[in-house]
Formats: sequence, C-alpha cells, structure tokens
Amino acid sequence: MIDLDPLAITAIMFSSMIILMVMGAPLAWALMISGMGSAYLMFGPGGLQFLLSSAYSTMDNFLLAALPLFIFMGLVLERSGITDDLFEMIHKLMGRLPGGLGVGTILICALIAAMAGVSGAATVSLGIIALPAMLKRGYDKRLATGTIMAGGALGFLIPPSVLMIVYAFLARESVGKLFAAGLMPGLMLAGIYMAYILIRCRLNPALGPAAPVEDRFTAKEKLKSLRHLISPGILVTTVLGCIIGGVTSPSEASAVGAAGALIIAAMHGRLNWNLLRYVMLSTTKITGMLLWIAIAAVFFSRIYMGLGADEIITDSIDAFSLSPYVVILIMLFSFFALGMFLDDFAILFITIPIYVPIVRDMGFDTTWFAVLFILSMQSAYLTPPFGYNLFYMRSVAPKSITIVDIYHSALPYVGLQLLGLALVVAFPMIALWLPGLLF
Repeated sequence: MIDLDPLAITAIMFSSMIILMVMGAPLAWALMISGMGSAYLMFGPGGLQFLLSSAYSTMDNFLLAALPLFIFMGLVLERSGITDDLFEMIHKLMGRLPGGLGVGTILICALIAAMAGVSGAATVSLGIIALPAMLKRGYDKRLATGTIMAGGALGFLIPPSVLMIVYAFLARESVGKLFAAGLMPGLMLAGIYMAYILIRCRLNPALGPAAPVEDRFTAKEKLKSLRHLISPGILVTTVLGCIIGGVTSPSEASAVGAAGALIIAAMHGRLNWNLLRYVMLSTTKITGMLLWIAIAAVFFSRIYMGLGADEIITDSIDAFSLSPYVVILIMLFSFFALGMFLDDFAILFITIPIYVPIVRDMGFDTTWFAVLFILSMQSAYLTPPFGYNLFYMRSVAPKSITIVDIYHSALPYVGLQLLGLALVVAFPMIALWLPGLLF
C-alpha cells in the first residue's frame, strides 16, 4: 500500500489505461487492468474486493435489461425491409424537390433512429440504399455522403437511444426524462440539416437536382406510399409513449418494442430462422461487450473516486476561479477531443462518473448536461480521423468516393452539429421544456 497524492493517482490510472489501449487491448480490459493495478497498489489485496462489488452493483440494475431488447428491436427492424420501404416512400413524396432526396434521407434517419437507437444502423442501411439512388440522380457525392452520415448520427439523440440508457445507468438519471430531453434537440438538429440541404440546393441546383418529369408520381401513388409509415409509426409511438408517459419502465417498454419488431418482420414476410439467428447472435455479442465495459468502468471509477482523485478537478476550479460555464465548455472540448480517437461508449464510461457530480455541485441541471454530452458524441462520430460513421460510410460507398471525399463531406455537418450544441448551451429550455412538461 502506497500513499500518493491525487495527481499521481490520476497519472498512474489514466496513463496505464491509455498505454493498454494503444497496445490494442479492448476498452474493458484496459479499464479492468489499470483499475486492478491501481487498487492493489493503493489498498493492497483488499482493494480487489471493489471489483466484486462493482460487478454485483452493475448486474443488479434492472435498467440494463432494456439494452439487449432495444438492440434486438433495432436489428430485427433493420433486417425486415423497413428502410427500403421508407426510402421508396420518400422518393415518391419528395423526389421533385431540389435536394428532396437529401431532406428525405434525414427524415428516414430520424425514423430509423426512433426504431433502432444506434447510429450505425441508419448509416449502413442508407449507405446501401439511398447513396446509389442519389448518385444515380446526379447528387453531389460529398453532399450525399455527408447527409447520410449526419442523419445516421441522430440515433444518439432521438429516443430510444441505447447510449442514453447506458448514460442513465451511470449517472443515475431517469431514462424517460432523458428520452424526453433528447427529442426536441434531435428534431431541431434534423431541421437544421434539412434547411442546410435545401438552401445549398436552391443556390446550386446541380448539387441535388430534382427528379425528371418522367420519374415523378401521381398524387394517388404518393398517398398510397404513406402506408409504409403505419407499422413503424405505431411501434415507435407505443414504445416511447409507454416510457415517457410513465405507463411502463424502459425495460418493460423494450420488451414491447422487441415483440412489435417481430410482428413487423412477420408482416413483411422476413421472419425466418436466418433472421432470428443473425439477430440473436449480434444482440448477444453487442450486449456482452457493453456489460463487460460497464463492469470495468464502474470498478475503475470507484477506485478513482474512492482515492479522492476527483479533488484535482474541484481544486483546479477553485484555484483558477473558473466560471461554471467555462468548466462546462472545457468538458465539452474534452468530449470533442476524445471523440477524434475513442468511441462513444469509451468516452461515456471514462468521463461521466467524474463529470456528473461536478456538474451537479455547480448547480446545473444534469439532464441538460446529458443532452450536451449526446450532442458532442454526434460530432465525435463525424470527426476525422476516427469518427465511426466515416468508416461505416467507407465500407458501403463505391470506389469512386474516396476517404478524402468522406472526410470533406463530414466537415459542414460537424459545423451544423456545433451550431446545435451552441443553441442548447445558450437556450437550455430546448432540452428541458419537454421533460419539465411531462415530469
């Protein structure tokens, strides 16, 4: 057992974690090994008991039961042909408008976000379906790829968001309240994207030309296409209504969503053993990864906070007489910087257990801060060099679209995301109005 000051503890724990991740260790193992080493160094063999208590407290939380079920729901819907039907609908409704397919793609991404709860599902699905359709109709390749990647990132904000569920678990927040808080900023950001596309295509129609006359549809065909909204609309409304309305817990609502997704897949004639096998295996893999990371992160943060190392942050705030808003901006910058190299869950597990108590002590609404974090993670998914949506797009884009094109296409939307973030910072009621109305 060694007596070290908080600064030395911080250096040991975080440097060892970063070294392990650079060496290629998974996040869960990096957190676990650095936490165990630090616990043994500071407390001796007795410090390892923190691992057992962390594992128990993590797995004993009923909220985590919602994770596999929401993941299952999203994967089933992804495989059931919903995306194809929705894009067909948007093509019929908005094809004659300059930039209409881009606007429609954002709308579809918002709908998929409300069904899947993750970013990658919409990006990959629409990269396969919408990107070739837009390129075929003469859309600028950078506008098309940027639109799909930015729209895909809406899965973080628009409920039910898997990232929000994990955030609620770590920060001890209400999932329903977070879902309500994310809805208006998510719709606002989608609106900003659509306005940007329409303005650019109005100024330069060549970027997103309208469909030719022979490729347009009658009013009857457009009206008929709206039927594709019925089943996903009922499912999303039911699931979110149950959670936000307080009818069921998130875990129970996720079971409703999973059952509804199976019914929709059956209605589309896609419910078979191959689909179920793929979905169950993928759900197991993703859930297992998240749970191991959760156990390791809870253990890591307990060791860190138990040693009093969080005093470094509070002491620094006092020493430099930093304004609470300056502290918030520093935290947001750290999210942005970390997002260039780490994924959203890594950033979540590393920072939130440390940041949330400080935010609460400064008198800010932690629900508002949760929305700021989620907005920052959207930017992280589009920020070079390692934004996840950049590589999702690269995996499905044709060879004519280079990684440089993809990087360039993301930058305007990163700027729009920062604009949305600034608006929520300046006007907290964008995020807090709906939770205040419902809770």
